[in-house]
Amino acid sequence: MPIAQIETLIRYVTDAEGKPTDVLVPLELWQQLIHSLNTDSTSGLALIDEQEPKEQILADLQESVRLAAAGQTFPVSQLWEDATA
Repeated sequence: MPIAQIETLIRYVTDAEGKPTDVLVPLELWQQLIHSLNTDSTSGLALIDEQEPKEQILADLQESVRLAAAGQTFPVSQLWEDATA
């Protein structure tokens, strides 16, 4: 979203003297801003994922493959809930 468009969505709160004290940002815009602050611009991964040690990523992948080979699968809805919890 272009900056000019963002500026039209933002509202300022002023004190009794008319000095800006706070900013009101629409929720959807706020969520986009928070997402972009928490995401690596190169990879698109959440920063917490970018900082996870490669050894842990490999261990998680190996465990997932082991569970799948053993027939222990999970509904996508459960995996999604676990990922967003």
